[in-house]
Amino acid sequence: MTNKALQIFAGPRARARLAERGLRPEDIQVVPAAAGGPKGLVLGPLDQFIFGDWLARSSQPVHLIGASIGAWRMATACLTRNEAEVRAEFDRLSNGYVHQRYEDEPGAKKGKMPSAAWVSKGFAATLHEVFGGREAQALSHPRFRLHVLASRGRKLLAREGRWRTPLGYTAAFAANVLSRPTMGSWIERVAFSDPRTPLPIPLTDYRSHQVALNTTNFQASILASCSIPFWLQAVHDIPGAPRGAYWDGGITDYHLHLNYGAMAGDGLVLYPHFQRHVVPGWLDKALKRRHRATAFLDNVVLLAPDPAWIQSAMPNAKLPDRTDFQHYGDDADARAQVWLRGIAESQRLRDEFAQACEAGSVQALPL
Repeated sequence: MTNKALQIFAGPRARARLAERGLRPEDIQVVPAAAGGPKGLVLGPLDQFIFGDWLARSSQPVHLIGASIGAWRMATACLTRNEAEVRAEFDRLSNGYVHQRYEDEPGAKKGKMPSAAWVSKGFAATLHEVFGGREAQALSHPRFRLHVLASRGRKLLAREGRWRTPLGYTAAFAANVLSRPTMGSWIERVAFSDPRTPLPIPLTDYRSHQVALNTTNFQASILASCSIPFWLQAVHDIPGAPRGAYWDGGITDYHLHLNYGAMAGDGLVLYPHFQRHVVPGWLDKALKRRHRATAFLDNVVLLAPDPAWIQSAMPNAKLPDRTDFQHYGDDADARAQVWLRGIAESQRLRDEFAQACEAGSVQALPL
């Protein structure tokens, strides 16, 4: 018997709605997109169906919120205006990510990992290739409202430096063990938000700033949101935002465990994710007590691959992840082939979600 690929989880309010009337595109008010690097590749087919077909059957504004690769995914959706463009742009995103490689850095020893500056330069060039000259297009989508999350350093982390950065992150890690709000004295959340419609989610759970997203800071905010500390350089002094060093949005909001339950109205949150648990920040990965669902997720519908299906269907019995860079080393073609197989297998997620959308009632699992 073939394992089902897709699991549908929901908070209590969302679960009651799904049981009553099923999955309806007009109910969706927010779509979050997590950090997580290559894991997000398996969500490409779901993204293509959700943004290219399913949500097109409704007319309400939808807020797209992303961190790291999630910000790239949501910005990609905002470039599109019809189903064919959705397919083309998400294929472009997947292929660009799958085939990324970094040529040997000039002057570096053969086989040595490239410097953060070299990786940042290459990544910025990729973003410019995708979004350059199309920032206004992304920010004028008739329905989608983009919100990019980045992490801004404070105190020692206010500027990047050889000693400041590791010392600052050590302090932030210790503060986070005490509590997430305590970490806010070292690293704060900055939401670069479409100014046309306010974000319907309060950001009072953690030290936060909101900044208007515009054509001037569009690429810089996405680059910052994807800038993993020590792998890429921080992005400094983004136009229109508080001065400082900006890093990966996943540090403060790894899986975007935001206060969706406090949204105005009775809309739902549709969350395509690569796992059941919504981990608040990157530094919370080892703190299992923070992986539990809270009232913040009461109106969330979460789509995730079944772990048994991952074991049986995914290459290497796991989702693509950053360890593949070390495992395949210089053989980028072998890594790309494995990732492409994973994307092809994940068409099952899309097909099973489409099937669930046709049902008059959906029995979701509790988050």
